[in-house]
Amino acid sequence: MFLSSLRPSPARAPAAGDICPLTGRARLSYRRAAELLVAQTGWTLHQFRHSALTHLAEDNVQLPLLMAKSRHRSLRTLQRYARPGPDAVAALTPRTTQPAAADERHRRCLA
Repeated sequence: MFLSSLRPSPARAPAAGDICPLTGRARLSYRRAAELLVAQTGWTLHQFRHSALTHLAEDNVQLPLLMAKSRHRSLRTLQRYARPGPDAVAALTPRTTQPAAADERHRRCLA
């Protein structure tokens, strides 16, 4: 969560849900969080979100959980974000290849 560096004054107290229970600091506005993220990393909040969803997908988080986390309502819109990289695909390949005996049975079925 993006938090301000100062505690809010009593006159400008944000909603209780916008205050960190550990530090008492207020959550930054979306605009301010976006400005700081771009200044520090060069990433937009949208790119940051995309990266987080991609990493979750690479860690084999199930699609319904990704949809709940991202608040997407359809798989079609979620698929723009959940794009596993070459390393994740390479790690999946050995787990999905069939043993040699199964390959031989498959060849006989196709003949």
